[in-house]
Amino acid sequence: MTRKRGLIASGIATLLLLLAMSPAENRMKDTGGPGMVPFELTGGQDRADEILAEWGEEGQDAARESLWIDFGFLLAYGTFLTLALAATRDLAIRRGWHRVGAIGRVVVSFGALVAAFDAIENVCLLLTLDGAGAAFPLLATIFASCKFALLAMAIAYILAGFAIRLSRPRGATATEDA
Repeated sequence: MTRKRGLIASGIATLLLLLAMSPAENRMKDTGGPGMVPFELTGGQDRADEILAEWGEEGQDAARESLWIDFGFLLAYGTFLTLALAATRDLAIRRGWHRVGAIGRVVVSFGALVAAFDAIENVCLLLTLDGAGAAFPLLATIFASCKFALLAMAIAYILAGFAIRLSRPRGATATEDA
């Protein structure tokens, strides 16, 4: 499979799985409680307990459903993100954008790291839903925070690649080390 086909396939899978999670997200919010992201970022057991009480059994069941679907989602978006980062890095190297290419050698791993942090976060949240211990909401918050930070940097790198590509057409020569 080519990178382009991989990007298309993983992009479509990402969108479909995001749509599949939407009903569960809506059911969580219909209980009067928050959606999944505030649960990911509770910071500790006290706030997690508040959210679980707000959700009640129906919202907690919806959260479990969303988390299980999220395992497929994180594989899809992790693949998409890794391929997009690699494509940006490779374009930078081909076009002589040395700094962007050098950054890409590190940033390309962020797609897989984001997905890994998301998976660990999901396990911690499932354990929180099962009342497995006070450490899990805090651990979920730590892994979610790492996930969001790396995701923001990965997206910024891809957007920077797009911006440079638009500002320096294919035939243009790089007079500066981008």
